[in-house]
Amino acid sequence: MIVPQLGLSGKSLLKLADLTDQQVLGLVDFAIDLKARKAAHEHLDAPLLKGRNIALIFQKSSTRTRCATVVAVRDEGGSTEYLNQADIHLGKKETVKDTARVLGRLFDGILFRGFAHETVEELARFAGVPVWNGLTDLWHPTQILADLQTIKEYFGQVKGLKLAFIGDGRNNVCNSLMRGCAKAGMDMVDVCPPELAPDPALFAAAQADARRNGCTVSVSHDPINGVKGAHVLYTDVWASMGEESAFNQRLELLRPFQVTMDMARRTGNLESGRLIFLHCLPAFHNHDTDMSRECGALEVTDEVFEAPFSKVFEEAENRMHTIKAMILASLA
Repeated sequence: MIVPQLGLSGKSLLKLADLTDQQVLGLVDFAIDLKARKAAHEHLDAPLLKGRNIALIFQKSSTRTRCATVVAVRDEGGSTEYLNQADIHLGKKETVKDTARVLGRLFDGILFRGFAHETVEELARFAGVPVWNGLTDLWHPTQILADLQTIKEYFGQVKGLKLAFIGDGRNNVCNSLMRGCAKAGMDMVDVCPPELAPDPALFAAAQADARRNGCTVSVSHDPINGVKGAHVLYTDVWASMGEESAFNQRLELLRPFQVTMDMARRTGNLESGRLIFLHCLPAFHNHDTDMSRECGALEVTDEVFEAPFSKVFEEAENRMHTIKAMILASLA
């Protein structure tokens, strides 16, 4: 396989605003090709990351991001080293700047998953090797690349479709979806309570991207009418990691924004098979976790989560392929 020339060699990826529209779509197409390459076992004969070493700095716990990155790098003959907050001195006995300068001399790239976006920016500034954002409180670019891949695989296209995000309209996933959909030419509506509306500056930047690509980014505070015409219903947990103290307030604000089968029908696309449901996971959709045993289904009902139009596990798998595409575009 020849790695496509996307203009990302040696570069970091901290947020989707770092990418051109063509680079976003190019990474999605590259991930689809890599998925086919893995299915055909072609990566076994000609690994593209042989001898490369990737550091994984995780301040936040993870299932998908960690496992997807480890498998993606191992698939292509590389190695990863997992470093959680207890393993290294980052921000405690050692500055982020010094940690970056040490790890940059030992590793070929660094994937960071943590809290403050300023931390990953400082790592990228001083590491001297590509740094990739696996999630910060502000942005989640690798998730949205996987979302776009999942949408394209199902519909055969992304441009001209409509995505409705329902829930906390100013979290990292929604911020990134606004930019990603706008860059891909998809209409996107942020369906949220007024108290959880997006940051005005981030919203304006997404609207500028959308105007350039002939689509729209909008906000609706009406969970009944806001989803009309949507081809993709998307939601996320109501309180992100680090926001647990706000949970009761979010419960009160967001109960009317739970994704239900009635909401799916209100899109007008359910019966025709032109609707999918996405969630970045983990999801509180039944009574089988500690949280949902106490509160029941939260952001989505079990009926929607387990429905045939739910593509959340395809979406989760695609984290691996898009992370692989991102790393290869920087290193191969």
